[in-house]
Amino acid sequence: MKRLENKVAIITGGADGIGKATAIRFAAEGAVAVIWDLNAEKGMLLAEEIRQTGGQAEFFKVNTSDYGQIEKAAAGVAGKYGKIDILINNAGITRDASMKKMSVEQWQQVIDVNLSGVFYCTKAVSPYMVDKGYGRILTTSSVVALYGNFGQTNYVATKAGVIGMTKTWAREFGRKGITANAVAPGFIATEMVAAMPENVLASMREKVPSGRLGKPEEIASAFLFLASDEAAYINGAVLSVDGGITI
Repeated sequence: MKRLENKVAIITGGADGIGKATAIRFAAEGAVAVIWDLNAEKGMLLAEEIRQTGGQAEFFKVNTSDYGQIEKAAAGVAGKYGKIDILINNAGITRDASMKKMSVEQWQQVIDVNLSGVFYCTKAVSPYMVDKGYGRILTTSSVVALYGNFGQTNYVATKAGVIGMTKTWAREFGRKGITANAVAPGFIATEMVAAMPENVLASMREKVPSGRLGKPEEIASAFLFLASDEAAYINGAVLSVDGGITI
C-alpha cells in the first residue's frame, strides 16, 4: 500500500520548486495532490503531468494572502472529496533589502503571503480536519529562521513566525488527531536558485558541510515522512533539511 493512499493533500505554492516536487511525490504515494498557486499556466500543466503518469491532481488558482479566496477553495476541495487530510503551507515570496533600504511595502508584502497566508490557509482548512479527527499541517520554514540572514528582516520574521504558530497548533490540535510540524530547508537548488551566477552558487556550497545544495525532492521526502502514519507521534517539531549548515 502506498504511504498516502486515499489522502487529500493541499499544497500551496505547488506549481514550482519545492511545492512542485511535493505534489509529484505525494501523488506518486497515492494522495490527491491539490495544487494551489497564482501561476495558472504552470499549475494546470503540473496537474495534467501528474494525471498523465497515473496520479490524481487538480489545480486551483488561489492567492494565499486573500482569506476569501482560500475559504472558497477549501470548501471546494472538501465538497468534492469529502475531507482534507494534509495541508502543506509552502507558498512564499522574498522582497530582500537591508533594514535601512527595506520599504514598508516590501515588509508588508512578505508578511501578507508568508505569515498571514499560512494563518489564513490553516484557519480555513483545519475545521475540516477537526471534523474528521485527522490531519497533518505542515509548513515550510527556513534555516534563516534559526540564525537570521542579512537583508531578510521580513522573510526571517515570517519564517520564525510560522515556527511559533506550528508549535501553538501542535498544542491546540494535538488531542483532535491533528499534528503540526515545520520543515526548515537550507540552500535548495530550485529553478530560481539554479539561475544564480556560478560564483554565488559556489559560495553557497562552501557553507554547507555536505558540500552541495539540496534538491527540492529531498524537501518533498521530509514532507512525505511527516505526512505519513510513520510520523504520527511527531508533533510541534521543526525538521532542518540543510546539509548541516546550522551546525
